[in-house]
Amino acid sequence: MLAALEPILGHAATLHSTFAASLLAEAETPFSLYSVAIIVGILIALSFAAILGFFLIQYGKLWFQAFMSEADVKLANLIRMHFTKVNPNVIVQAKVMAAQAKLNISRGDGISTHRLEAHYLAGGNVMNVIHAIIAAHRARIPLDFDQAAAIDLAGRDVLDAVQTSVYPKVIDCPDPKRSGKTTLSAITKNGIELRVRARVTVRTNIEQLIGGATEDTIIARVGEAIISSIGSAESHFDVLENPDMITRVVLSRALDAQTAFEIVSIDIADIDVGENIGARLQSDQAEADTRVARAQAERRRAEAIAEEQQMKARVSENRSRLVLAEAEVPKAMAEAFQAGRIGSTDSNLPMDQST
Repeated sequence: MLAALEPILGHAATLHSTFAASLLAEAETPFSLYSVAIIVGILIALSFAAILGFFLIQYGKLWFQAFMSEADVKLANLIRMHFTKVNPNVIVQAKVMAAQAKLNISRGDGISTHRLEAHYLAGGNVMNVIHAIIAAHRARIPLDFDQAAAIDLAGRDVLDAVQTSVYPKVIDCPDPKRSGKTTLSAITKNGIELRVRARVTVRTNIEQLIGGATEDTIIARVGEAIISSIGSAESHFDVLENPDMITRVVLSRALDAQTAFEIVSIDIADIDVGENIGARLQSDQAEADTRVARAQAERRRAEAIAEEQQMKARVSENRSRLVLAEAEVPKAMAEAFQAGRIGSTDSNLPMDQST
């Protein structure tokens, strides 16, 4: 088609130059206003034909593809895309896919060209959205263009969401890629540690995909529920005999509420018996009590030693006081001799003095 238009464009350019030369030749001779108007109109028509021919060469193939596919894409839309910096190849391909999939492409409430252009200009992935809508349509999952575009602009992979809704995927709990751990550690009431690895089968909940919690929330909730259910078991033998008791308790808690997924099933992949945490804790407690008792005995011994030293200091203090008191005796006797209160035999002394 493009090769067929090239002779026409060449002929139009030749006519344009011919009329321009005739106009210059007639400029030296008198001419009427009517002749000038005819010449100007012809030049405008030729210019319009040249522009139209350019766009036909540029987008004629795309327009013909859309026309044959009944995709309802006009040449004016392709010209507009040229000036709005929209890739017409993407829009036409998406519109053709939607038309061939028997989707609603009406201009009112369907997947119209204007909606595709708007989503493209908003930075969305038009082809991903169309693929997701076609997959949902085939799987009888309700998903319109506005909802798919909103999910795509929110940063979610709408095609992966639809595929997960059709074909559920399995999530490891815990996920070694996220936490670096391969098992969950839980302790029963008798103090025995159990190491559990579970697998959660989920499918996408399209209605809650916008604003719903992600896989990390599902893993955290399931792990918390598993640890809680094992912790409420009386003995580790009960858990080993009936592992399904864990899944029943976990599934009854509606852990997928306000999330972008719906939990299909929870399966216990592996259970290993770990350490006797209760005995170890009791041993550690006994050792801690022993250290406390030793510390208290050491404190009492130190207090006794300090009290003994204090009593020795008091004995030394009393001895020094005794020595001081003994030193005062000779002094007192000397003063008594000098005063005549000791050694006098005079009978004339008063009765009270002789005594």
